[in-house]
Amino acid sequence: MSEIIPPHRLPTSLITNMSSLISGQTVAEHASRDSCWIIVHDKVYDVTEFLDEHPGGSKIILKYAGKDATEAYEPIHPPNAILDNLPIEKHIGAIDPNTVAKVVKEVTEEDKRRQALLDARPPLDEVLNLHDFEAVAKAVLPAKAWAYYSSASDDEITIRENRAAFQRVWFRPRILRDVTSVDWSTTILGCKSSLPVYISATALGKLGHPDGELNLTRAAGKHGVIQMIPTLASCSFDEIVDAAVPGQPLFLQLYVNRDREITKKYVQHAEKRGVKALFITVDAPQLGRREKDMRMKFVDDGAGAKVQEGQKDVKKDQGVARAISSFIDPSLSWKDIPWFRSITNMHIILKGVSTPEDAILAYEAGCQGIVLSNHGGRQLDTSRSGLENLVDIVAALKTKGPWPNPNFSVFVDGGVRRASDVLKAIALGASAVGVGRGFLYAFSSYGQEGVEKAIQILRDEFEMNMRLLGARTINEIVPEMVDASALRSHAGLTPSDNLYNSTYQPLSLASFRTKL
Repeated sequence: MSEIIPPHRLPTSLITNMSSLISGQTVAEHASRDSCWIIVHDKVYDVTEFLDEHPGGSKIILKYAGKDATEAYEPIHPPNAILDNLPIEKHIGAIDPNTVAKVVKEVTEEDKRRQALLDARPPLDEVLNLHDFEAVAKAVLPAKAWAYYSSASDDEITIRENRAAFQRVWFRPRILRDVTSVDWSTTILGCKSSLPVYISATALGKLGHPDGELNLTRAAGKHGVIQMIPTLASCSFDEIVDAAVPGQPLFLQLYVNRDREITKKYVQHAEKRGVKALFITVDAPQLGRREKDMRMKFVDDGAGAKVQEGQKDVKKDQGVARAISSFIDPSLSWKDIPWFRSITNMHIILKGVSTPEDAILAYEAGCQGIVLSNHGGRQLDTSRSGLENLVDIVAALKTKGPWPNPNFSVFVDGGVRRASDVLKAIALGASAVGVGRGFLYAFSSYGQEGVEKAIQILRDEFEMNMRLLGARTINEIVPEMVDASALRSHAGLTPSDNLYNSTYQPLSLASFRTKL
């Protein structure tokens, strides 16, 4: 006979869940390091034992102890972060919304300055290129958001090289061709696209705009562009898919979880929801040191504390990136590719390939494509640009059969700011090109309308450049239309990209603390 457990022996959280809603007064009684409850999205959680494990330090959580932390939590955490990291017995229950004392957000001088800049933004009809969006975003984003979005690893050589590489490839246009009508639409992994561009995955969209990644989904659906959903989106996966129009193609970027069962459920759920391709990130067994992001710990409220006081071997907070990525599995290897093929029928693309050797291995492993990417310069600094790697990788893949290969796609991302960049990559053998930060800065500056404007800018640039090149369709963009002989020259007389340089923020050194 089963033992009947009396109420006084049940866990507190279960007793609470079985009774009425929790009052704000009850939550407020747990506002210390010894007993710390917080409210997130109308649910109460006991985070006492998680304080010293929080990648962002304990002080930022203690600031909201006994209070509603939703506003602080939401922009820098994926929707399921608290569910994945906090044991179920620490989920106390639902809050009575009528009893919660709202946290009054202090309007700082910095907030006032940012609002004034938002009010003074250039009207969209004066935004002429993707650099303009970046300049506006740099001005209006909170410092933490700009640091996270713009940062790259170590000395930020690769992020700058990603941009500079395109300036070392020169066009060789053809003349006297009837270019009355030009068509830049294409097919990407069997999906029609109005541009030879897809929206590459970028994390934490709500750092830049309250609607986060939904800005991209809505604009992409309206204009026939494919969006890659990030694993670390601010919006939930289902929110994003639900925002798509019927028949809108979506791809999924995947960081592989240490718990393969979680990964399996996520991938199969995505396939059931209609996602067409799985882009597995393979260049991030450990995150690069993104110093702009890391330095934010010294200016954020209380986030400069060690994760665990008194332990020399415990890392300090390393910025937003560290706070959201501890689940990523560094053991991911080639032996996992057959497993992925066994759990899904989606196209499998490896995102983060840099060498011909690995490109061939991906082809032989049965993948449907690769992305030549260095993670936007955020991983291994001084790694080559995707554009430079494209030349060697295409040459290697040509030894495996006819080219272009309809069953194996090669994509490039990193540093793209113009349609002319995309055309150079296509001429050198790319199937299509991913644009991440360009669209990210567009919605951070102007929301969905910004993304739509960015798409229109690219359309206008494609039309002009294809006419001037003498190409009427994407298939007519051929290697003979570019001179890439200077691509390997990493130092030379390449003209400076003044627009890019005007928005690039140089790294800073450690600062002395000002005594008040």
